Amino acid sequence: MLKPVVDWDTCVGCGACTEVCPEVFQLKDDKAWVVGLEKCNTCNCQEAADICPVQAITVTEE
Repeated sequence: MLKPVVDWDTCVGCGACTEVCPEVFQLKDDKAWVVGLEKCNTCNCQEAADICPVQAITVTEE
């Protein structure tokens, strides 16, 4: 299972990840949050990490 993690100190709240994986990421308080960890198989969480302009998202396999 893939596990995305957001570094909130780095995140600028651009929302790119929410465009790619809206069921996994949501913006709250101007930061990206992982809200649907179990939904990572419905989108491309790695693509969300790759398009993050400040590289605030990492994806690991568990």
